[in-house]
Amino acid sequence: MKSISNPAGLAQLIERLNALRPDTPRQWGTLSPGEMLCHLGDATASVLRSAAGEPGRRRPFMKWIALRSPLVWPHGLKTPPRVDPQADGTKPGAFDADRERAVNGLRAVAAAPASALTASHGAFGRMTAQDWHRWAYRHTDHHLRQFGL
Repeated sequence: MKSISNPAGLAQLIERLNALRPDTPRQWGTLSPGEMLCHLGDATASVLRSAAGEPGRRRPFMKWIALRSPLVWPHGLKTPPRVDPQADGTKPGAFDADRERAVNGLRAVAAAPASALTASHGAFGRMTAQDWHRWAYRHTDHHLRQFGL
């Protein structure tokens, strides 16, 4: 399974992020390329924010499907306002700086000790470092596919 804990998986995501341009057309969804980068940066920052995290509901089957199954994530899932650039999340600024923040966020989650990662996900419940690494890969891949990358 691809994960940011594997250097090749992380490098693949970074290469795909580097292929994104401000005018890359989206295939689905509402985020612009710049908004997507801000969303990714906010999402990884929220994983590193604190060991407490959101309590999250325990949904082991949903967590398994999202993190372990080969099924692609569905389009149109609601995102928390704090990581939604169209709500309370970070608004796009300089495109290259926003991309650098998204890439650095992935690298930071990949390198962080388990004790520095949030203990739970709002929809999946308790998360291990391995879970967060897999989530970061799947989440980033989901949004890159949104732009055909």
